[in-house]
Amino acid sequence: MSKNSGVRRRGAATLSCLAMAAACSLSAAAPRTGPHGAMDMKEQQRLLDTLHIDGTGVPRDVDPVAWRTIYVPRDNSLTPARIALGRKLYFDPRLSRDGTVACATCHDVSRGFSDSRPVSEGIGGHLGARRAPTTLNAALFETLFWDGRAPSLEEQAKLPIVNPIEMGQPNGAAAAAAIAGDPSYQSLFRKAYGHAPNYDDIGRAIASFERTLIFLDSPFDRFLAGDTHAISAAAKRGWALFNGKARCASCHQLNPSNPLGTDNRFHNIGVSAHDKNFEALARKGLAALGEGSNVQALDRLALTTDLSELGRFMITRNRADIGAFKTEQLRNVGITGPYMHDGSMQTLWDVMDHYNKGGETNAYLDGGIEPLDLSEDEINDVVAFLFTLTDERFAKQNEAAYRAQKARAAKSRPFRDDALAHRQVLPFETRVMGPGGLK
Repeated sequence: MSKNSGVRRRGAATLSCLAMAAACSLSAAAPRTGPHGAMDMKEQQRLLDTLHIDGTGVPRDVDPVAWRTIYVPRDNSLTPARIALGRKLYFDPRLSRDGTVACATCHDVSRGFSDSRPVSEGIGGHLGARRAPTTLNAALFETLFWDGRAPSLEEQAKLPIVNPIEMGQPNGAAAAAAIAGDPSYQSLFRKAYGHAPNYDDIGRAIASFERTLIFLDSPFDRFLAGDTHAISAAAKRGWALFNGKARCASCHQLNPSNPLGTDNRFHNIGVSAHDKNFEALARKGLAALGEGSNVQALDRLALTTDLSELGRFMITRNRADIGAFKTEQLRNVGITGPYMHDGSMQTLWDVMDHYNKGGETNAYLDGGIEPLDLSEDEINDVVAFLFTLTDERFAKQNEAAYRAQKARAAKSRPFRDDALAHRQVLPFETRVMGPGGLK
């Protein structure tokens, strides 16, 4: 393991054989691919089995009262039958119009339950406008999607099926019809929900499976529990910076009652803002919303048009939400890049450089975004800390990602701007005079 990595390897006596086996399996996964660059669905399911997920009880690292009263809805309680049905649906490309896209296409087990692409690819090779976030720990979010347009996992799971450039079904009934002739589905649906296959229960079953994907057992958690050797000295310094000078905790609070590291709110942090006329785009957005703003219409606008960059504004029509996107979780962040809603940042060094210079200035930039004046050593320490937030079951994958990102950052840092970061020049000077500011 890299000497400078934020994660320290535990001895054989303390690192469980289960976690090590899963990590090795994921690291050495066969390079077979299916449509759209995803790993073959059967291979993904074999990898999933190495993780030994038990979804029948309360996840070990989640408050049991919160789990039962907040995270699992009363009308979709977790049962083995619902989880089994949801798992089968998650990996089934027959839910898509052309039979090439499953949930696992964009939320690939071998790629941190995402797809490692800046934006995702759906049927017919169509590219969306946003990055696919990981389904790991998605059950703990208050809202789903980058703009929060879905209030629950159940609603989120249904929308990609009928989005024209994702899975492309003309309606939910067509999706149900695509699998209804399979006798195994007839049996599974009746056992899980007492009905024949239907669109609403497809969403409920997939949500049930996704609620089993809780991955919160990281070196950082062992450190908080008192194991002072669980993370490196660099990561410890990064944790102090995270809560102090780097100001990460302003939006990414990490504590036992909020283990994901998100405030579940929406912020304009200046991503891609330099080439957007937000005023004109907002007017265009309001005109589009006037034609119909049901959730499926919003879903299409979010992924198939440039209105995607308006973010939360398309949901609330509140000017304060122009260009605002959800604070993403930090759990497993090392293996779920690229980063930001548009996948524009390839490494966590890119992310830190973006924040260090104060983002891209725009009229709707969140008031908390400002230059941080972090040194190169301090940036390295924060990145080391962020890599300690990955679950032990992905330890090998996490270490490989750390090495790859570090090598890439050594060659390219496109978002680095020391003059802005250290307040040697003001943002308006770079806008008026170009890079380098006033002479």
